[in-house]
Amino acid sequence: MSSDPWGRVDETGTVYVRTADGEQVVGSWAAGSPEEALAYFERKYEGLVVEIGLLEKRVQTTDLSAKDAQTAIDHLREQVEAHHAVGDLDALRGRLDKLVETVEARREERKAQRARQSDEARKAKEDLVTEAEQLAQSDQWRAAGERLRALVDTWKGLPRLDRKSDDDLWHRFSHARSAFSKRRKAHFAQLDAQREEARRTKERLVAEAEGLSDSTDWGPTAARYRELMAQWKAAGRAQREHEDDLWNRFRGAQDVFFAARSSVFAERDAEQSENLKLKEELAEEAEKLLPIGDLKSARAAFRSINERWEAIGHVPRDARPKVEGRMHAVERAIQEAEEAEWRRTNPEARARAEGLTGQLQAAVDKLGAQIEQARAQGNNAKADKLQRELEGRQALLDQALKGLQEFGG
Repeated sequence: MSSDPWGRVDETGTVYVRTADGEQVVGSWAAGSPEEALAYFERKYEGLVVEIGLLEKRVQTTDLSAKDAQTAIDHLREQVEAHHAVGDLDALRGRLDKLVETVEARREERKAQRARQSDEARKAKEDLVTEAEQLAQSDQWRAAGERLRALVDTWKGLPRLDRKSDDDLWHRFSHARSAFSKRRKAHFAQLDAQREEARRTKERLVAEAEGLSDSTDWGPTAARYRELMAQWKAAGRAQREHEDDLWNRFRGAQDVFFAARSSVFAERDAEQSENLKLKEELAEEAEKLLPIGDLKSARAAFRSINERWEAIGHVPRDARPKVEGRMHAVERAIQEAEEAEWRRTNPEARARAEGLTGQLQAAVDKLGAQIEQARAQGNNAKADKLQRELEGRQALLDQALKGLQEFGG
């Protein structure tokens, strides 16, 4: 018989292992010595020790799933419980029990981690849905579209939730994207329609502008071009491929007209500047007739000056009031001289003036006599009243005498 601390071989070749529950039969050995039998089953034990050690390391250092770890533990436990090895089997059972606890703890930890990840993924997807629903109402088409595409990429990188939650959130997310796409499509369809209408409108404006480009009706045509420009601005932009070409044609037609007008106006300005010099010379000649001496010769001279004035064309508009005012001043002086001459030489007017003067002189003489009589009688109040009346008649008489002098009286 042979033995070691954990087992023995009896006379029949039966091998035993010692456990806390007593000796357990390991097997029988008839092929060699008892020492060889123990050595064989001790090697079996060492094999179990190595396998358990490897499993412990895998559990601690790899992402071995709890299910696979438990299967491996159960397989090793069956080997330990079969008692086909000689060694401290109770210690191996203890290590396997501890390993079960470790695996279960890892299972719970991973379960909690998955729950956290699921909560984080749910929160992240809910945030994506909320942002997508807000973007669905945006009119910032380019920026919002790019952001929605980025949100899709972010969504794809997040873990899936339970099917119902994931499907519900994806439905909201997808609906928001569809709503934005629908609004954007409608917007650009409307924009295309507006640009097409703008193109048709601007083509009409270009056609009219080109038709007016050779007009010489300067004022009305320039006004019409201003109206066409206002209509152009109000029409909005046409499609990019048409807008620049239409604008170049429209602007080109205006340039042709305004260049021609500028050329004509430049010639006109030069002519009117020369006319102004001539009229200023005539105004200076007319002003030399003042003051009026010989009315007849002054009138004839002014008539000659005025005929030459009328033969001269237009002068610049801003200079017209001043130079015409100088001529009008001379004309008014001649008219006033004519009126004075007429009053002086009109027989009827002279007769009326002499008659009025005579009447006023008689009234003044009469009032003077009445005042002397009243004062002689001591009636000073009456005399004062008559004196005031006399002063009024005397003023009228002085004025009448002055008028009479104009007739050479």
